Amino acid sequence: MQGDNKMEIPVYLFTGFLESGKTTFIQDALEGSDFNAGERTLLLICEDGEEEYRPQRFFGKNVFQEFIENESHINPKNLSALQKKHRVERVVVEYNGMWMLQTLFAGIPKDWVIYQEVTFADATTFMQYNQNMRQLVFDKLKTAELVVFNRCVRGAFDKEEFHKVVRVANRKNRIIYEYGPNDAEPDTIQDPLPFDLGAELIEIGDDAYAEWYRDINEEQEKYDGKRLKIKGRLALGGGLEKDEFVFGRHVMTCCVQDIQFAGLLAKWRGAAVLEHGGWAEITAKVVLEFSKVYGEKGPVLHCESVVPCNPCDPEVATF
Repeated sequence: MQGDNKMEIPVYLFTGFLESGKTTFIQDALEGSDFNAGERTLLLICEDGEEEYRPQRFFGKNVFQEFIENESHINPKNLSALQKKHRVERVVVEYNGMWMLQTLFAGIPKDWVIYQEVTFADATTFMQYNQNMRQLVFDKLKTAELVVFNRCVRGAFDKEEFHKVVRVANRKNRIIYEYGPNDAEPDTIQDPLPFDLGAELIEIGDDAYAEWYRDINEEQEKYDGKRLKIKGRLALGGGLEKDEFVFGRHVMTCCVQDIQFAGLLAKWRGAAVLEHGGWAEITAKVVLEFSKVYGEKGPVLHCESVVPCNPCDPEVATF
C-alpha cells in the first residue's frame, strides 16, 4: 500500500488474541538489523500480555514504547501527538485482539499508511476462539496479508478446517503453519470454484451463491461476457430505471449479525412487471459497464430470461 508521498508514516500492524505470539514476533523483528536499522519507531502496545518486551535487546535504540489502554485513545489527535513527541519515521502496532480493526483504521492519522498486516493465532486454541468469538476472529482475518498459526503439532489439527475458516474471510492471504523454531510450512490447499467458469452457460448452484458473489466482485474482468444461470431475489424501485432491478440474496459471511443483501444490478425489458422481493431464476450475460447505481464501472447482468421460482433452501447463502 505504499504511495509516492514521502511524508507517509508506514504502519506495521500485528493482530491476534492474547498469547498468540505477537509480542515474541515483534521482539525478534526489532532485534534484527534487517527490520530495525535504527529508524525512529513508535511501538504501540494495545494489550498487556504475559510476554514483555526487552528493549535492551533491540538492534536499534530508537524504539519508543507507548501503551494504549483504551479504544477511545485511538484517534488522530492522540496518535499524531505521539508521533510528534518521538519524531518517529514509522509505527509498529501490537493490536488488542478484543478490539475491532475498524477502530484503528478510522482512528489513525491521514498520513499513516498500513504497509503490512499480519495475524497470529495459537493453533491449540484457534478453533475455540472461532466458535465463541467468531466475529472477532473474522475481523482479524479479513484484511490480513499473512496468517501465522503457531504452536502447531503435526497430526494434532485439521489443516482443512483452519484453511476453510481463513478462506471464508479472505481468499488471497498467505497462511503459514509453524511447528517450532525454523520449522514451518506454507498452506498449499487449493480452492477450486464450485462451478465451471469455462462452460458456455455457467450454472451457479444454490449453495454456491456466496462464493460466486465474492469472486465476481474480486475478479470482475474474468466474468465479462460470460453467460450464467442463477437463482435469487428481485429488488425493485429505489430510483432504478424501469428496465432495472437488483438481483441477489442475503449472505451470511461470519455470523447472524452480519447477514446482508448481496446483489448486482440487472437489466431486463420486462422488469416493470416483476414482483419486488420475489424469487426468480435468471439467465443473463455479464457486462462490465459504468452504472449510476455503482457510481463506477461494474458487473451488470443483462437478462435473457427471468423465470419465477421457489426460494432457495436455505434462503440465506453461506460459504
